Amino acid sequence: MQYHEFLAAVEKHGGPTDRDHADQASKIVLATIGQRLAGQEPRDLASQLPPELQEPLLQHTGEDEIGDDLDDFLRRVADREGRGCDPETALTHSQAVLGTIAEFVSAGEIADLRSQLPAGYAPLFQQPR
Repeated sequence: MQYHEFLAAVEKHGGPTDRDHADQASKIVLATIGQRLAGQEPRDLASQLPPELQEPLLQHTGEDEIGDDLDDFLRRVADREGRGCDPETALTHSQAVLGTIAEFVSAGEIADLRSQLPAGYAPLFQQPR
């Protein structure tokens, strides 16, 4: 998968329509998800993504993962994204990014990713409204 294909798919899934904004949102969502993952999972997921998306996912590897609920996660994404982003928009952007990832990485990797997240994170894997 090429990075420009990834960004086009994020837009198709309801994410930001501006390429720079889609780039920023994708990297923020991945960096924030990366903080929730333990062990080899960030590296395993990153290995199936374009190089441009690997660093955000891996930047917190080796640090203690953050144990937060979905609302805390969405507030952190919204705060990092800025641009007037609120938690509802952060949910839509997160769904677009994770929906795109689900199209491009193996089903087993998605199952591994989901297994490390609390059940309350399930809305992240639903289609945006």
